Amino acid sequence: MQILEKTKSPLTEYAESVIDRHTANFWLQKINPLWSIHQALGKVVKKEQVAHDMVSLTLQTNRHFQMGQAGQHHPVYVVVQGVRYERTYSLTQIDTQHVLLNVKMVDQGKASHWLCEQAQIGDVLEFGQPYGDMQLTVNDQQLILLAAGSGITPMLSLLKRLEKTAKLKKQHVHLMYWVKKHTDAAFKAYFEQLAAQYSNFTFSMFYTQESDEGERLNQNHMSGLDQIENATVYACGPSGFVATVEQLFAHANTLKTEAFSMSPFANDDVGFVNITLTKSKKILSIPKGQSILASLEQQNVKPQHGCRMGICNKCACNKVEGSTKNLVNGAQNSEPGNFLKICVNTAQTDLIVDL
Repeated sequence: MQILEKTKSPLTEYAESVIDRHTANFWLQKINPLWSIHQALGKVVKKEQVAHDMVSLTLQTNRHFQMGQAGQHHPVYVVVQGVRYERTYSLTQIDTQHVLLNVKMVDQGKASHWLCEQAQIGDVLEFGQPYGDMQLTVNDQQLILLAAGSGITPMLSLLKRLEKTAKLKKQHVHLMYWVKKHTDAAFKAYFEQLAAQYSNFTFSMFYTQESDEGERLNQNHMSGLDQIENATVYACGPSGFVATVEQLFAHANTLKTEAFSMSPFANDDVGFVNITLTKSKKILSIPKGQSILASLEQQNVKPQHGCRMGICNKCACNKVEGSTKNLVNGAQNSEPGNFLKICVNTAQTDLIVDL
């Protein structure tokens, strides 16, 4: 029966010819929950608490799963009370058949609460195709990794890859990791192990809500870093953290950032504007200061979207006319005919977009 999983068997060919994929998957998964005609699936084989609000799920994957490069993100599909949610996580490869999914519980987050509290050994998750450009390159002489909260997960993936390929023996890597409290720190023992084993690896921890433990990222943290202009800097965390990184490390040789949550760059935007949807032939009134995607969803318009972080580009569309502001870095754009990511932009004036 193992041949069914690795090659297209007569049973699979017959299933594809006489029944649709969903029906075929239903019956195949009665035999083995990881068998599928086309779905990339992973079965939970281990669950571990790694911080007070974060769990690590070890997943056994099937033959359709495509592991992305270290640091990339994968869409993960979760069904909660009959509703299918798509969320984005950075995975860490363990071996050819197993990956690590680290999930931080988000306040009122339906998918994260289910994964942290209800997911059990044997549960099966579905994955989408990986994306994101926070990847290692052969030219990285000095690597500075900056993480806040669950932004540590792509950094873990990058470090695991560097260790596996023996690059930590010669490449200088400095990790700086911000959390609120001691109990929020994930994988600290692993980072201490790397620091003890590799002289080229150093890391610093900052606890922003503990007494005398550390400040939020600011200019003072730059003093211990040398030759930033020659370094590759990767950063992941809330939008405010990422915006600070982009200001402080603008002179780095390479700077790549990813924000996993949206907090408006400026909170003084008030009032409403009209948005014209050319394909839907609708004109709606939406508020300033809120992502265009969220505003449309509140009016029962459901544009295609994925990560909600401005990375996957599934929500991107053409802006025909109008002015927008980026919720991650505050950048404004008034040019017509512009590529617009509606999940991380808010309207500043009346808009016309091809949706």
